[in-house]
Amino acid sequence: MVTEKDSVYFAYENKPTQKFPVKNINDPAAFNISLHVPVKSKYRTLKEVIVYSKSYQQDSMENRDAYKDIFNYHKPGINSSITPDGTVGMDVNELINMFRFKRNKRLRAFQLRLEEQEQERYVNYRFNRTLVHRITQLEGAQLDSFMIRYRPPYEFLLNADEISFNQYVLDASYEFKADLLKPKEAVSH
Repeated sequence: MVTEKDSVYFAYENKPTQKFPVKNINDPAAFNISLHVPVKSKYRTLKEVIVYSKSYQQDSMENRDAYKDIFNYHKPGINSSITPDGTVGMDVNELINMFRFKRNKRLRAFQLRLEEQEQERYVNYRFNRTLVHRITQLEGAQLDSFMIRYRPPYEFLLNADEISFNQYVLDASYEFKADLLKPKEAVSH
């Protein structure tokens, strides 16, 4: 199952095709793609085809691997080391980097931004339209308004188990629906 926010792509021998956004596929039954696979003999049976979707965890791990130097960034400082023969030394690069203030500030800001993006993706993963619709039965503009108004913070989602999270969504839906029933205040001119 895919949603309109998903994309579909194919890979053969670790070479991916372009990504096809699901929202741009007009007729899924007519969606057709072929991969040209060179074979050395006249006939050959392909190995099994595996279809899978990435999970939030896989996306997060790939992102952390791609930006591992940034995620692992730490403020440079003076470090000493002792070699196996007993020689004491100092990392000259760390010493130089201590005085590269703009670089350090940029790297730290980038690290914080990547962490914020990861947290936003986690909130999007847990607090998604499909789940919220299933619990609240809201649709369309009401669902959009609810998703914005009751978007939970990352810290809550990180610590909430499934039951308490679903209860939060249900309680928030009762509050939201009660607000919808309140009469609108008259606008004075």
